Amino acid sequence: MKVKCLIAAIAVVLSFSTIMAEQKIRQTAGRTALGEFAPKFAELNDDVLFGDAVWNDSTLSLHDHSMVTISILLGKGLTDSSFRSHLEMGKRHGITRSEIAALLTQAAFYAGWPNAWAGFRIAKEVWADSEDVAT
Repeated sequence: MKVKCLIAAIAVVLSFSTIMAEQKIRQTAGRTALGEFAPKFAELNDDVLFGDAVWNDSTLSLHDHSMVTISILLGKGLTDSSFRSHLEMGKRHGITRSEIAALLTQAAFYAGWPNAWAGFRIAKEVWADSEDVAT
């Protein structure tokens, strides 16, 4: 059971992919992890949430979608593997080390200090190789 959960978690992380030339997200994590068990949920995850209805709606840039999503996950205290995945995706969407530090600092006052500490712990790992230094 633990192996299946680990495999599903890895599949979710690996399936977050962006097509940078088109600036669109193509998601398969729902079908990979839950396709047989909950096909409707998988479809909604992959085709609606990460399809044209939300993430690929051009009103916000992928950078801004990531900033919003990271903020909400942190505010809910969800600093789990999905939070790490969204940090990694946000980095790919251009969120800099300075921006994530500023976001987490501001969020600390609204989402709670312990949530921000947890977010910083993961963000430091994600941006460990980044040369963008906060001023």
